[in-house]
Amino acid sequence: MTILETVNTPVGSYAPDFELPGIDNQVHHLGRYLEKFRAVGVIAMCNHCPYVGLYLSRLKNIQAEFSEFGFTLIGMNGNDSTINPDESFENMKVFASTHELNFPYLWDSTQDVSRSFGASKTPMAFVIDKSGVVRYKGQIDNHPQNPQAVSKHYLKSAIALVLNCQEIYPVETEPHGSSLIWRN
Repeated sequence: MTILETVNTPVGSYAPDFELPGIDNQVHHLGRYLEKFRAVGVIAMCNHCPYVGLYLSRLKNIQAEFSEFGFTLIGMNGNDSTINPDESFENMKVFASTHELNFPYLWDSTQDVSRSFGASKTPMAFVIDKSGVVRYKGQIDNHPQNPQAVSKHYLKSAIALVLNCQEIYPVETEPHGSSLIWRN
């Protein structure tokens, strides 16, 4: 197991680089995304979380809305599949196909990257600017259960502000969702 140099990367610090397998059977590198995109959103997510289910259509809409401006979302599953077999890599492929994800879905089987980012819940959003700095972390918006009741679009706002080279406020919110399933 790799020893982590950073745990719970704070906003304003460099995001931990990663090389993770995707459901497309390719290895995905954060550094390569940063070479290609103006900003990257990493979403700690999983297959079984009801909160992830509530947000899937919103996440796909965010990807569609901002992709033409040099942005991409990346889903990252760091749940322990030995405790919950629904989180296996093969089940991630089924999940992505069933829900027609329009962004990469990566498997953090060692949980090192999830720990490094400081992911604690699913879903939890991280926005990273072109230079690799975490500019926002936390909630997607303020109303998981009802998209029509949302009054604070934290993730969308953070993406738009990063793309326009503006300051984000708030830079961090407390995520709502299911706790990550950590390996003992």
